[in-house]
Amino acid sequence: MRSREQFIVEYARSHRNISNQIIHLVCVPLIFFASAGLLWAVKLDSVMPQLADRFSELTGLSLNLGLLAFVPILAFYARLGLKSFIDGGLWSVASLAAIAAVESSGASLAVVCGVIWVAAWIFQFVAHHIEKAKPSFGDDLVFLLIGPLFVQEKLVKMVSQRSFAVLRG
Repeated sequence: MRSREQFIVEYARSHRNISNQIIHLVCVPLIFFASAGLLWAVKLDSVMPQLADRFSELTGLSLNLGLLAFVPILAFYARLGLKSFIDGGLWSVASLAAIAAVESSGASLAVVCGVIWVAAWIFQFVAHHIEKAKPSFGDDLVFLLIGPLFVQEKLVKMVSQRSFAVLRG
């Protein structure tokens, strides 16, 4: 399996245009959250009633497709190393917090996430049109999980450069 660095380098090849990068900084987090939210909205109570009941007793949560999806996603990140696992965990926790916020607002999680998901993907495809490069996941679906790592590296770099510039005065 390729390393995190190999994946990031390959992902970066179709993300050189600054407009594409800016759109990705916004849309990749939105897509990660919206995908998690759409999966979270698929409750498994009627499909696996006994397991769902037991799970609910133990955790206080409804068993849903989103929870099940986090297992292989986090396993993939763990195979890339501890840093990727922690980063993937942070993305997951942030998504879960946003899902909880939407659910507590009384809004339909599926509708909110569906609208965000469609809109963010439209912007992503516009960004790749600007870049004149197809999305990386066109060659390998695993790049759907590399996008968040790429964005996180860009954001950390931006923040650290800004912090260093402030310190230099």
